[in-house]
Amino acid sequence: MNEVMQAILSRRSIRQFTDQPVPKEILEDLVQAALHAPSGMGKKTWKFTVVTNKEKIRLLAQETGRILGREGYNMYEPTALIIPSNLRESPYGKEDDACALENIFLAAYSYGVGSVWINQLRDICDEPSIRAMLTEFGIPEDHTVYGIAALGYPAASGQYKEAGDVAFVE
Repeated sequence: MNEVMQAILSRRSIRQFTDQPVPKEILEDLVQAALHAPSGMGKKTWKFTVVTNKEKIRLLAQETGRILGREGYNMYEPTALIIPSNLRESPYGKEDDACALENIFLAAYSYGVGSVWINQLRDICDEPSIRAMLTEFGIPEDHTVYGIAALGYPAASGQYKEAGDVAFVE
């Protein structure tokens, strides 16, 4: 089996991270992986924002939890976030960002960095308190956040569900 297939079949979401920061060089490579993801009609109307300040991550998670009524929500306490955002009016923004996130997750796995998809901002990114934080991070006002890559080194391995069912029709 080739390396790409091995990574696809082995990578799992990590929901418990150590405090060890992900080196900037690796984060830069992960953004490069995202930038090379497919996008609808090749428009690439996205922006990628990297947040490594643990206090800012904590505050974003805390405010997200407050708005969603999920006390104690912490995004699994990652050491870094990569936040893809896309033009609100882009007809392919959600799909483009999903492709970019998958590239980030697979590239992170290749470096031994754990990742998990955070989708809670999808419906609340225009709540005033969340939008203020996103604006502070440099995310344009006309952009929507469909998902976030929470990143860090895995604290432990766990039990995982097997893949879903497959049907071949010939």
